[in-house]
This record gives sequence, structure tokens and C-alpha cells, in this order.
Amino acid sequence: MLYISRQVSLPDDEIDLQAVRAQGAGGQNVNKVASAVHLRFDIAASSLPDSYKERLLALRDRRITRDGVLIIKGQRFRTQEQNREDVRQRLQALIRSVAQPAKKRVPTRPTRASRRRRLDAKARKGQRKALRGKVDH
Repeated sequence: MLYISRQVSLPDDEIDLQAVRAQGAGGQNVNKVASAVHLRFDIAASSLPDSYKERLLALRDRRITRDGVLIIKGQRFRTQEQNREDVRQRLQALIRSVAQPAKKRVPTRPTRASRRRRLDAKARKGQRKALRGKVDH
């Protein structure tokens, strides 16, 4: 069981963990040991609340496929157990990040003084550039 909050948790059967061989340089066991772990989590088919699902699917994250499956690869550590725990924690952190809805942005207008400063700066830059032209004698 993966605990997200007091009210929300994920059963282990919704998280698919698969051992694969890690990328990169290796030692003697590079072609024998599957120490990296792929975590696959189907967001739409999960038991998460609908608000969590919507916010997860709305994320612009390249780890989420078009089908709504989140894939996290863990190969930070040398052992499969550590990588397995690492990807579970990263999934937990990602779900917790969407637990709180984003604050609604309150549109603001620039002050009169800031608009004046911007226009004055534009005029100064334009004047400076106009003075860069050829000099007539």
C-alpha cells in the first residue's frame, strides 16, 4: 500500500513494477543483473479521487503517455530494492504535488508610475539608437 495522505492511498496491485537492465556503463554484472526498475501507473484506471486524476493528466510531463500511463524509471542505485523504493517515493511525491489545487491567479494591472517608467525607458533607448547613425560633417 502506498500512502499519499490520510484519506488517499494506492493499493500495490495498481502499481506495476518491472525490473530491467540499467543503462550506462557497468561492471562485470552489466549484462546479467536487472537492477533498474520501471514503474507503470495507469492514472485513469486507478482508485485515486477524480480531482487528483484530472490534475495528474493535465500535467505537462513527458513521463505520462497519451494513454494516461505514468512511467517512472529508477536506476539511481545499484540494487533493485533501492531503485524500487526510489520510484515508489517519486510516484508518491508526484501525486502529493497535485493534491492541492493551484491557486487562482488574480489579474493585476500595472501602476501608472510603472507604465510611465517603461515608456520613459523606451524613449531613452530609442534616442540612444537614433544617435548611432552616420555623422554628417
